[in-house]
Amino acid sequence: MSGEGAPTLTADGSGMTVEIVASQWHTAVMDGLVAGAVRAAERAGASYRVTRVAGAFELTVVAEALARQGADAIVALGVVIKGATPHFEFVCDSVTRGLTDVARTHALPVGFGVLTCDDEAQALDRAGLSDSREDKGGEAVEAALATAQVLRSL
Repeated sequence: MSGEGAPTLTADGSGMTVEIVASQWHTAVMDGLVAGAVRAAERAGASYRVTRVAGAFELTVVAEALARQGADAIVALGVVIKGATPHFEFVCDSVTRGLTDVARTHALPVGFGVLTCDDEAQALDRAGLSDSREDKGGEAVEAALATAQVLRSL
């Protein structure tokens, strides 16, 4: 399971705003990821805003715009499910590189909550739903806020 060895993060998001940008494909999975991200932001005491985009590919341009607006942390949520064509690899690579560029260019934490799965069952298992084994939306917020704390301490 991908969650093995994961750290326990406790982030204080007081005074921080988390920009959650989420795709709309795979509604059940995305609703779970967004709900998990919102729960984590609220637990940490952070303000948040959710912005929905069409798909995973569109996450990068919106994350860039949010970084330019002065976000404290950005969390990108999406789902890409492998199919029979190379589309999966192209989208996953593009989104990963784009979000990494946003983080490095702006020295800004970007929580990576983009699920790259072989099938919908794997995505549902990571979506933070009541019967899921993992909550990747919540984990992405926790990681972004913990990184924001580190950056503030430098």
